[in-house]
Amino acid sequence: MKKAFIFDLDGVIVDTAKYHFKAWQKLADSLGISFSEEQNEQLKGVSRVQSLEKILEWGNKTISEEKFSQLMSEKNTEYLTYISEMDASEILPDVPRILEYLILEKQAIALGSASKNARAILEKVQLYDKFNTIVDGTNVSKAKPDPEVFLLGAKGLGISPENCIVFEDSVAGIKAANIANMISIGIGNQEVLHEADYIFKDFTEIKEEFINQLVTAKKV
Repeated sequence: MKKAFIFDLDGVIVDTAKYHFKAWQKLADSLGISFSEEQNEQLKGVSRVQSLEKILEWGNKTISEEKFSQLMSEKNTEYLTYISEMDASEILPDVPRILEYLILEKQAIALGSASKNARAILEKVQLYDKFNTIVDGTNVSKAKPDPEVFLLGAKGLGISPENCIVFEDSVAGIKAANIANMISIGIGNQEVLHEADYIFKDFTEIKEEFINQLVTAKKV
């Protein structure tokens, strides 16, 4: 039986949250806004526009549209300088093992990420060719928890939503998978991701037997 396995990127395949944090923190500092790692957690799975809106809200600041666009561009440039140095050593533990097993079992694999830099990152860490289809921030108009990114991934693979399994590290991503009627697997903190169908600390906890179970399982 063929299923679609859809992976988020940031915090699931690689940990780029630290680079987003550095870039957002530099931007916030330039505006005189304090920005913590806890606040950065709230930006997981959120678009760049919404992230900047949240930071301005936290700092009780208003800026012109022109300045808003300028800051978004500056943040992305800063972020790109960090990810330009990435390599395969930054892939999170056991992600390659799971991808290789899915390929061996002839399962369909997609990326479903809000990041507009997803393709560049996959190239950097040498995983680009592992995915049958890639949906990123350049393909979607609605941010998670809207399920658009995952539904496009399913469509690209030619597999119905109820036969899709999503790996996510954000609350918004888990909600999006659930709304799409897909099996949701949280990667990270159990308390934070409690809405997921299954939760694992990371991929080291996921065994091949579990993948086999998912292939025969259906979303209720």
